[in-house]
Amino acid sequence: MTDYKTIGLTGTNASGKGEAAHFFVRHGYAFISLSDLVREELKKNNVEITRDNLIAMGNKMREKSGPDVLARKAVKKMTGKTVIDSIRNLEEIKYLRENTEFLLLSIDAPPEIRFQRARKRGRREPLRTLNAFMEMEKREMTGNKKGQQLRKCMESADFKITNQGTLKEFHRKLEIFI
Repeated sequence: MTDYKTIGLTGTNASGKGEAAHFFVRHGYAFISLSDLVREELKKNNVEITRDNLIAMGNKMREKSGPDVLARKAVKKMTGKTVIDSIRNLEEIKYLRENTEFLLLSIDAPPEIRFQRARKRGRREPLRTLNAFMEMEKREMTGNKKGQQLRKCMESADFKITNQGTLKEFHRKLEIFI
């Protein structure tokens, strides 16, 4: 199960993708977040960093430069074993599979657990109800070819991990990939 140069992470909000990325970094992987590449564009354009603006800018970048633009930017930054977070488009997966030794992990957890995790994060946009959280997520699930296609990305993962237990249990599930 080892020897993958690139481990990609996709999955639902607050499912544990960030924790998985930290786990791989502690085991010698460099880290690239596709969302951070979009954040850089927002900063360049002096646009406030909100979830809606991240989605809109990511879609704009894909529309302008192709649906695999974020994956292309990520590969240019790679210098060795790398974990790539925030994969949300099938063309990103295709590009990474064609250009790196790539393994895609899908991470998920029950909505109620993810909602509580998201609230604890304390980010700018408060999530007052589980329904609001689910509505926000719904927009990311089924986009067009140049948008976010989270559900399809999760379905195309090489392995699916459910993160509903302890941190130690989650790490144990990840250990087989290092």
